[in-house]
Amino acid sequence: MKLNIALLAGDGIGPEVIDQAVKVCDAVANKFNHTINWTPALTGAAAIDAVGEPYPDETHEICIAADAVLFGAIGHPRFDNDPTAKVRPEQGLLKMRKKLGLFANVRPTFTFPSLIDNSPLKRERIEGTDLVFLRELTGGIYFGKKGRKDNGNTAYDNCVYTKEEVTRLAKKGFELAMTRTKKLCCVDKANVLETSRLWRETVQNMEKDYPEVEVSYEFVDAVAMRLVQWPNSYDVLITENLFGDILTDEASVISGSMGLMPSASVGKENYLYEPIHGSYPQAAGKDIANPLATILSAAMMFEDAFKLKEEAKMIRDVVNRSLEEGIVTEDLSGNQRAYKTSEVGDWLVENI
Repeated sequence: MKLNIALLAGDGIGPEVIDQAVKVCDAVANKFNHTINWTPALTGAAAIDAVGEPYPDETHEICIAADAVLFGAIGHPRFDNDPTAKVRPEQGLLKMRKKLGLFANVRPTFTFPSLIDNSPLKRERIEGTDLVFLRELTGGIYFGKKGRKDNGNTAYDNCVYTKEEVTRLAKKGFELAMTRTKKLCCVDKANVLETSRLWRETVQNMEKDYPEVEVSYEFVDAVAMRLVQWPNSYDVLITENLFGDILTDEASVISGSMGLMPSASVGKENYLYEPIHGSYPQAAGKDIANPLATILSAAMMFEDAFKLKEEAKMIRDVVNRSLEEGIVTEDLSGNQRAYKTSEVGDWLVENI
C-alpha cells in the first residue's frame, strides 16, 4: 500500500520528535510492505521566517494532496513575549484547521501500567482510565469577532456556534461511543451561556438516532472537578472549542506526562495527527524531548486514516515495551538512565 503523508515538523522540538516518528513509521511500513511518500512542508515560526506567514498556500496544497498529515508543534518565545506581533505561529494552526476543515479534535486519555505512579493523581483514582475527548475545533470564541474599543480599554471576544457545527461534532461522538462502552457526556455551561444551550438541545434531539447510547449532560466546571476525582467514570466526552482546550490539557496529567499523549484532528476529508504537547523551545536541539506522543499519534494515523490496525498495534506494543524496560527520556527516567530522543527512536526501530 502507498501512503502519502504530509510532514509538518514545525517549531521547537517538533523536528526532533517528528524525525523519530518517521523512523518508526518507515520501519513498520517496511515490515508490512508499504511504501510511504513523505512530503515536508513549512508551518509556524519556521514558515514566518521563511515566507512571512505561518501557514503558506504551498503548505496547504501539500496537505490537501496528502492522505494524512503528521504534525509536530507550533510556537516560539519571541512571539509569545511580544503582544504587539501582527503575525503569530499559532495563527497558522487555526488557519490550517479551518482551511482543511478539521472540525473535530480526538484526544484519548489513558494510563500506562508501568507509569501509573508517575501521575500526580493517586493510583486508585486513575487506574483503568480510558476516555476520549472530542473537541470542536473550528468554531466558538477562537474564531468569533474580537477587538478593542474605548481607546483599547475594553476588549471583547464573541462566541458563536451554529447547529450544523454542533451536529457534525456530536455525530462523531455518538458514533465513537457506539464502538466503545456506549456512554457519551456532553460538556457545556447551559445554565449561563446561550451557545451551550444550543449544544445541549442539539445533542438531546440526536439521542433518538442512537438509542443504545447513554447520554449525560454536565457543566464544564463539574467535569473539571470530576476529571481529577473519578476520571474512569467517563468514556466519550464532547465539547466546544475553549472548554475542550482547557479540559484536555487537564486530562493529560492523568497519564503522568504530556509527552505521552497523542491526538488527531479530523474532518470530512482530511486527517491530521499530532502530539498534544507544545514546541517546548527550552529543549529544542538538545535531543532530550520525549518522542512517544508523536509516535503514538502516528499509530493513530495508521489505524484511523489508513485502517491498518495491525501496524498501529505494533507501534503501541513497542512503545509499551520501551516504557516497561525504561527506554525513556529524562521526563520519565526518574533516578534511572535518561535516553536521548534519538536513542529512544533507534530502540523502537530495532525492536520493530
